[in-house]
Amino acid sequence: MSGGLLVAGTTSDAGKSVLTAGICRWLHRRGVKVAPFKAQNMSNNSVVVVGPDGRGGEIGRAQAMQAAACGLPPDIRFNPVLLKPGSDMSSQVVLLGEAVDTVTAANYRQLRPRLAETAHAALAQLRTEYDAVICEGAGSPAEINLRDGDFVNMGLARQAGLPTIVVGDIDRGGVFAALFGTVALLEPQDQALISGFVINKFRGDPGLLQPGLDMIARATGRPVHGVLPFDLDIWLDAEDSLAYGRVLGRPGPPRGSQWLRIAVIRLPRISNATDAEALAAEPGVQVRLTIEPAEIADADVVVIPGSKATVSDLTWLRETGLADAVHTHAAAGKPLIGICGGFQMLAETIHDDVESRRGTVPGLGLLPVGVTFGPRKTLVRSRGTAYGEVPVHGYEIHHGFVSSGDPEPLLRYADGTPEGAVSGTVCGTHWHGAFESDEFRRRFLTEATRQAGRHGFVVAPDTRYGAVRERALDVLGDLVENHLDTDALWRLIDEGPPAGLPFIPPGAPGAA
Repeated sequence: MSGGLLVAGTTSDAGKSVLTAGICRWLHRRGVKVAPFKAQNMSNNSVVVVGPDGRGGEIGRAQAMQAAACGLPPDIRFNPVLLKPGSDMSSQVVLLGEAVDTVTAANYRQLRPRLAETAHAALAQLRTEYDAVICEGAGSPAEINLRDGDFVNMGLARQAGLPTIVVGDIDRGGVFAALFGTVALLEPQDQALISGFVINKFRGDPGLLQPGLDMIARATGRPVHGVLPFDLDIWLDAEDSLAYGRVLGRPGPPRGSQWLRIAVIRLPRISNATDAEALAAEPGVQVRLTIEPAEIADADVVVIPGSKATVSDLTWLRETGLADAVHTHAAAGKPLIGICGGFQMLAETIHDDVESRRGTVPGLGLLPVGVTFGPRKTLVRSRGTAYGEVPVHGYEIHHGFVSSGDPEPLLRYADGTPEGAVSGTVCGTHWHGAFESDEFRRRFLTEATRQAGRHGFVVAPDTRYGAVRERALDVLGDLVENHLDTDALWRLIDEGPPAGLPFIPPGAPGAA
C-alpha cells in the first residue's frame, strides 16, 4: 500500500473523527504502517506533543486519539494547523504546534496560503514515511462559500490525489439528501474524487434502509460502503465539547450503595473537556456537564475545567449565577477542583494583559494565589507526585502562572517544585490529563468522597483508564471491520479514486 484516503462529512460531528480512528485501527491491526492527518482543526481540546527537538507543541486531541489507534505516539505533523477559538470572532493559530498569530475572519485570508503550504508539506512528508495516511476533513466539503483556498477538504484531496468517502449521520435525519447534496454542490474536479459514502449512527433493522442505499447509489453513481450502527461506547476524546451529551460516558454500577455525582461546568470557551473523561470511566461516578446552578447545588464534586478565555468565562460564571453556586458549594465543605483556566478563576486576582487584556480583575477568591498571564505559552508534558508519593502525569497548555501566594501544593514536579494549590476542600492545578493517572484519580476520588460525606460510595480499585481507551479504539476497529466493505476501502487506499465517476448537476456555482 502506498496511498491515502480522505474522510469527509456532510456536517460537523457526522462521525469523521471516529471513522478515521476506526479505519486507522483496522489497518494497524493488519500490520499496515498507517498514520492519521487533519490539515486544519478548530478545537480547544488539544494535547501537548514533544517533538524530536524536545520542544513542546499542540495538536488536536482527536488526532492524538487517532495516533493511538495507529499504535503511534502523537506527532505535530498529524495536525499541522490548529485554530483555538477565543471568542466568536477570533482564534489563536497554532502552526506545527506553536502559537503564531490570532486571526479573525477578515485577516484569515492573508494567513491561509502559509497555512496551506505547511499542511501540504506535512502530508507529503508523512506519505513518504507511512504505507497509508488516513486524512480527516473539517466541517463539510460542500461549504461552497469556503471552497476558494480550501486546504482541508476537497482542496487537500485534489492537491494530494486522495479518494474521498463522505460520512453522514442518519441520527440527525435527512442523511440521503445530505449525501446527495454534498456531491451535487461540488465542481466536477472535486466530484471526481468522491468515491463513496458511509452512513453513521443507524438504529433499527438494516433491511428497512436498503431501498435508500440502492437509490442513493443510482442517483450518484457511487456506492455506500457500509452502515455503522449507533454505539453508546463511543464517547472518548471528542473533538469538541458540543459532541458530548449532558451526561458523560457510560459508567458501570457503583461498587457501594451510592453514586458519586460530579458536575463539570460547561464554560462558553471550555478547553480540554476531555479531562473529565477519566472520571466518567469509573464505576458509580456520574459526570454531568452543566450550565445550571441547581445542578451545582446537587453535586458532590464540582469541576471548573480549562478555558481558552479565562477572564471572559469568569465574567460569564458571575452573570449566570454559577459563581454564587460554586461559592455555596465550597462554603458547605464540598470538594471543588479547578483545572488550568478553572484553577486560575479560583485565584484571588487575575492580571491579564495577554488574552483578554482586561488588566487586573478579581477571581473567585477560593484559593490564596494571584495569577498573571505571560506572553509565552507554557507547553510541556509533566510528571510528579501528589498526596505524598502517588505518581501523576499530565500536560500543560497555559499563559497564566501563579505569581503570588505560597499555598499548600496539590502536586509536585519530579524535582520537588510545587504545583497547584489546596485550601480546605478547594484545589486547583494547571495540569491537564492528571486524572488519567489511575492511582492519583483513585486517591482524589477517595478524598472527595470523604469531604462530600458520600460514605456509601466505594472507589473501584481496578479501573485502568489506558485499557478503557484501548477497548474503545478496538470497538471502532471492529465497527469498520464488521460493517464496512473493507475490500472497497483497500482498493481506494491502494489505487485511488475509480475512473469515470459521473458528474452530478448542478455542481458548484460557475462549474461547467
